[in-house]
Amino acid sequence: MNKFPLVTAHTGCMGHPDHSYESLQAALTLGADIYEDDIRSTRDGVPVLAHDDDIALADGSRCSLAELTLKELNASLSVPILTLQDVLGQIREAGKIMNLDIKTESALESVSILVERMGMTEMVFLSGCNYGTAVKAGRYAPHIRRLLNVNMHSFASLPYDEAMLQACAEGREAGCFGLNVPYQAVRPELMEAVRGNGLDLYVWTVTEADDMRRLAQFGVNSITTRDPAKLIAVRGEMECAEENRDWTIN
Repeated sequence: MNKFPLVTAHTGCMGHPDHSYESLQAALTLGADIYEDDIRSTRDGVPVLAHDDDIALADGSRCSLAELTLKELNASLSVPILTLQDVLGQIREAGKIMNLDIKTESALESVSILVERMGMTEMVFLSGCNYGTAVKAGRYAPHIRRLLNVNMHSFASLPYDEAMLQACAEGREAGCFGLNVPYQAVRPELMEAVRGNGLDLYVWTVTEADDMRRLAQFGVNSITTRDPAKLIAVRGEMECAEENRDWTIN
């Protein structure tokens, strides 16, 4: 059996709100290997956890996150927004890895500065990067590993073999350590091509146990899920089955 994939807990882990301490703590308590969250930057260059730039304020109005300083933002919210620095402190204490899903290129420089200042370049990597963003990340954050989010338009418009080879070539050219792929697009031939190009394959966002088993059997390097408890249970089942098989053979 292939080594079981790394367990990546998606923000919103175990039904907790996205971008919350509760989600992070649930992932750490369960023993997930990686925690994933979305990263943006405030007007004063503070990396924070947020998916969208458009944000709802406590008075019911909406504004652009990027147009407010952290102090202005928190003064307008009912609950203070989580900063990346606070979350990275928890990640470091737990000895885990964080997947920084970059939602805007304007956050690259501030993220790079923060990660380097905290001495955590080996405990994070970037995702959310199309080819152009991955190339820019190589300039702004050369010390941080990055995944290439594959161009799914090419998989829709090209034969599968051509699309997967193009994705591998772009990943290498952009200096990425692997590809980040929606799990529905993964086939055994993609796994073979990725390995042949010296890349890793990370997949997102998986809900059903049968899909988790199938992807683990393919040999993907990481599975992202909002239900890491289910993925950890699948890992236990597969490892137990493998042990029983080995015992029977011996």
